[in-house]
This record gives sequence, structure tokens and C-alpha cells, in this order.
Amino acid sequence: MQSVDLQAVIVALLIPFLGTALGSAFVFLMKNEIPPRVQKALLGFASGVMVAASVWSLLIPSIEMSAGEGPRSVIPAVVGLLGGFAFLLLIDYVTPHIHATGEVEGPRSGLSRTTKLTLAVTIHNFPEGMAVGVAIAGALTSGFSMAAAIALSLGIAIQNIPEGAIISMPLKAAGGSRLKAFAMGSLSGIVEPVGGILVLLLASAMTPWMPYLLSFAAGAMLYVVVEELIPETAEGAHSNIGTVGFALGFALMMVLDVVMG
Repeated sequence: MQSVDLQAVIVALLIPFLGTALGSAFVFLMKNEIPPRVQKALLGFASGVMVAASVWSLLIPSIEMSAGEGPRSVIPAVVGLLGGFAFLLLIDYVTPHIHATGEVEGPRSGLSRTTKLTLAVTIHNFPEGMAVGVAIAGALTSGFSMAAAIALSLGIAIQNIPEGAIISMPLKAAGGSRLKAFAMGSLSGIVEPVGGILVLLLASAMTPWMPYLLSFAAGAMLYVVVEELIPETAEGAHSNIGTVGFALGFALMMVLDVVMG
């Protein structure tokens, strides 16, 4: 196991949660719901960041770790990617939740609308935390760059800012206080460091499976983009604003990964 600065590990684990909290704090700055055009731009930006992070920080390193296996080097990336999609699909199917657009999914239950909305965010934050944990575990055990892990963490935090705002504002609009909306929005992100820590606890046993785990995390993150962010960005008018946001988010995350990785 390689020597990695403990402080850097803690920072990488906490940055995504801080991004969610920062976004949730928008509820103190805005009187009403986020304007549709701004929401589309933020969702598109978040989508671009997550797609770039999935490709540059997870899928490409997954393939590179298996490069010595010839044509079979792509197998772990493919298996892990599909596994990540399948895992999130299963979680979405068995957990009652509501999207920010108001669409309800999962089995029927007596949970309140607010609880279902919070569940939706929490469900999709957990694999992001796992992705950071996998990247840190790679730095500890497999020669993965710690700087790249922090770049991934920062990218996730950047996309968590609009996500936190998009969640806390509807919670306030539904009748909750600003403080409660901020608290619930922020707490939805606490599962990210939890997911990262759970992965790190098993880091030493994960070394042979690291290519699969990196691509699994990528699949989970891409599922969120395809299932949640892109449809909400493309819905209704002004979808081109979301497209521009996607391009900017992708470019920013690509630069972060190259510069820091």
C-alpha cells in the first residue's frame, strides 16, 4: 500500500459534501424557485462535469490498468460500466422517490413528497461518494494519482452545487423553512463521504478488482446523467442552454483532470 497524505484523503472525501451544502445554501439567497433557464444551464453543466469525470478520471484509468492484457484490456471497463448502470437501475426500481421535475418512481409508499425527493438525491449521491473512494483506493493500492482523485472529487463537488440548489429550492417552495430546506439538501450529500469511507475500508482487498471498480463508479455516475440530468435539461423550451452548460462543464472537468492528474 502506497503512502498517501491523510489530509489529502480527508479533503477528497469531504469536498463533494461541501459542494452539496454550498448549493443548498442558495435557498438563503433566492426568494423563489430557480428560473427555468438557470436550472437548465446548471443541470447541463453538472451533466458535462459528470460525463467528463466518468471518462477521464474513471474509464480511461480502468482501461490503462489492464493495458497489458491486449484486446481483453477493455473487458473490465465494459463489465464494470454495465454493472454500475444495473446497480443504479435496481436501486431506482426498489426505492420510492420523486424527481425534481415531480415524476414519481419506485414502489408505492406512504412517504411524503419531501422525503421522496430527498431519497432521489441521496440515492444518486451515494455512488458519487463511492467513485471518490475508489479513486482514493486506487491511489493507495494501484498507483492511481492522488491528484486525479482530488480532481474527480472537485468535479463532483462542482456538479453538486447546482444539484444542492435544485433540491433545496423545491423543498422550500413545498412549504418548508429555509433552514429545513438547507439542512435536508445538505444532509442528502452526507452519504458521499460515507460511501467513500466504506470503499476505503475494503481498499486492500480491492486491488485486483480496481479496473472493475473504477468503471463501475463511472457507470453509476453516467446512469444519473442519462436518467436524471439530461431529461430534465432537454424538457420544454430553451434546451440549447443546457447544451451550452454541458459543453462548459465537460471542458472544465477535462481541464481539471489533465492539469491535476
